[in-house]
Amino acid sequence: MAMEAPPEEVYLFVAGTRPEAIKLSPVILAMQARGHATKVVASGQHRELFHETLAAFGLAADADLAIMQRAQAPADVVGALVPALARICADMQPAAVIVQGDTATAFAGAQAAVYARRPLVHVEAGLRSGQDEPFPEEMHRRAIGQLACLHFAPTAAARAALLAEGVTAESILLTGNSGIDALHWMQARLAADAGLAAGMEARFAGIDWRRPLLLATVHRRENHGARLEAVLAALAELAGEAEIVLPVHPHPAVRGPVLAALAGRPGVHLLPPLDYPAFVWLMSRATLALTDSGGVQEEAPALGLPVLVLRSVTERQEGVASGNARLIGTQSAAIIAAVRGLLADAEGLGRMGEAALPYGAGDAAARIAAELLRRFGRLPALTI
Repeated sequence: MAMEAPPEEVYLFVAGTRPEAIKLSPVILAMQARGHATKVVASGQHRELFHETLAAFGLAADADLAIMQRAQAPADVVGALVPALARICADMQPAAVIVQGDTATAFAGAQAAVYARRPLVHVEAGLRSGQDEPFPEEMHRRAIGQLACLHFAPTAAARAALLAEGVTAESILLTGNSGIDALHWMQARLAADAGLAAGMEARFAGIDWRRPLLLATVHRRENHGARLEAVLAALAELAGEAEIVLPVHPHPAVRGPVLAALAGRPGVHLLPPLDYPAFVWLMSRATLALTDSGGVQEEAPALGLPVLVLRSVTERQEGVASGNARLIGTQSAAIIAAVRGLLADAEGLGRMGEAALPYGAGDAAARIAAELLRRFGRLPALTI
């Protein structure tokens, strides 16, 4: 599909998943606050979740390619997106094309921008696990790192990884992670809107707040199959001593096993995918997070929420280094032992729950917007 080229200088954001919506919304808002035109093209990768998340920030997509089909492979997603996005880039001639992270949408958007000869910008650049997994995310972000002309690195380690791969220092800006900006924005909204907060209390009234609350998320492709089954077995065991809240990812490889293992168990709350305000509200009240999500690893330290990472490797080592997160893998026994050990050790749990900002102080969007305008805009650079 083609979009009519706007008459003014425009910055094109290509995104399609809930995490992309969370982390790009602060950047879009920062650009708009400076009076610059933005356009958002949705790939359709997460469908309703993406649009719902944008709406939480008062934003909406300008177009939706709606490419996602049931059980679609990443190669099919990329194959459908690249030509469609390349045509949009060629028609619009944006000042820059901005992608975020490591999704199939980001990978396709990066290729499309290069084919259309438009400047490519990568938000959250430089994350590396150093291994083949997670696949295909590790491949996507490495490839985008070779295509982009401007890299916004969230941490010093991410910047170092880019430099080690031959990316020039002048094309990298250390910004912090815009996900922390989004978190602070949503915390302020929840604090200011008494009706919204009251609605959350009613929405989650079924949780027994007298017991510890374990907020769990598991969805990553490398954890499908036997690893997921082991995680679910651990959660079933732990439900005897804590409340388990698990938003169920809609992917059939996740949803089916989760329902089979946990549906109807006392103490287990299986929820549909949560909107961003609700998830932030729950994180702020949880005792412990168990997750394979990158976003939760970043957000939890800023909230003082200890994290057990359900993976054997992470590209977000800063949380581990700060003591807010631990890598525990997906073996049932290891998960149960780690949770029980922390719940029985108030001092240790408290140390892990000391609020920290290993991923930035929440000013990434302002830095990113200022640099975008300095590099590609017709206005003078803003002071940050």
